[in-house]
Amino acid sequence: MQVREIPRDGMRELFVTLPLAKAASLSPTAEHLRRMMAASVVAAECFGCKLDGKAGSPYETMSTGPGMPLTWVLGQTSGDGLGGAHLRAVADAEARALELDGHRVGTVVDGPYAVECLLAGIYAGDINAAADVQARATFERIEQALALADMDYCDVVRTWLFLDDILSWYGDFNRVRTAFYTERGVFDRLLPASTGIGGGNPLGAALVASVYAVKATRPEVTVEPVASPLQRPPLEYGSSFSRAVEVAMPDIRRLLISGTASIGPEKQTLHVGDVMAQTARTCEVVAAILQSRDMGWDNVTRATAYVRSAEDAGVFERHRAAHGMPHLPMVVAHNIICRRELLFELEVDAVTRRADEP
Repeated sequence: MQVREIPRDGMRELFVTLPLAKAASLSPTAEHLRRMMAASVVAAECFGCKLDGKAGSPYETMSTGPGMPLTWVLGQTSGDGLGGAHLRAVADAEARALELDGHRVGTVVDGPYAVECLLAGIYAGDINAAADVQARATFERIEQALALADMDYCDVVRTWLFLDDILSWYGDFNRVRTAFYTERGVFDRLLPASTGIGGGNPLGAALVASVYAVKATRPEVTVEPVASPLQRPPLEYGSSFSRAVEVAMPDIRRLLISGTASIGPEKQTLHVGDVMAQTARTCEVVAAILQSRDMGWDNVTRATAYVRSAEDAGVFERHRAAHGMPHLPMVVAHNIICRRELLFELEVDAVTRRADEP
């Protein structure tokens, strides 16, 4: 278990990463955080765990009633050692649960400079509908949940979108998202950072989503998109998201880097068939975004790498060791990426404390 604690003005944030062997023990981990660190889990995501499908399974127990907001993403295979879990917790801050139709879907944290809302495990009410219909309904349910926190979709700064059988309907999904964003005026305000990755879920839904939204309560708070120095905007090839978004407050700066892969400046896939070269290129792109905001790998609080093939589970670790990078709070998941020729994708969240900046 890795724990990274970020002291803030009047509160603490904790980022916990669990290996696959511990990922099915989220509730005991949450209880440990509560007892030993006086911290409450505000959202969790679990990758690649095999479920037995019985009543009272970890997913059912933790994602309903008094459980934590949880996004559970199934990997391509079971028993390959890939997967794990991320938990985010807060201490010394007021946090209240959000429930939609009796289901725990999120947490609202009253921070010192903004209200922050984390949603997890959002999906359409009718999981038997067509995939594009479910996508639209999922965005609408995100809106409903945000309304409980006195927010709207334009307060969203980051999304995680897990599409079952992604390659069969990714184009339809992008059209639905773009239409929804157009209707809600998202393009006129802030285009969120995002990850769109292929992955099933225990519910059998076509899409499951997680969301991070911020509503400033102080004028010093700024939220702005961050361009990639080495890649062009995703909008140029039909994907409605920002390469990264930075949330700057008087006590911290938070950088949320979207799912990033080996895509060149002309929107082409680079290093087709070479997973090590794709990993190196991806890390180069992510590092450039971090450096553009005066951050580095040491600032990473959460990282998820996605590999197309289970045999490539160790590709990031080999790259990290060869280049002297620090250990990251990393989960490696076995999931399908949005282009058939892409073999590796990486997303990271990073935080720097203003008190630590020169």
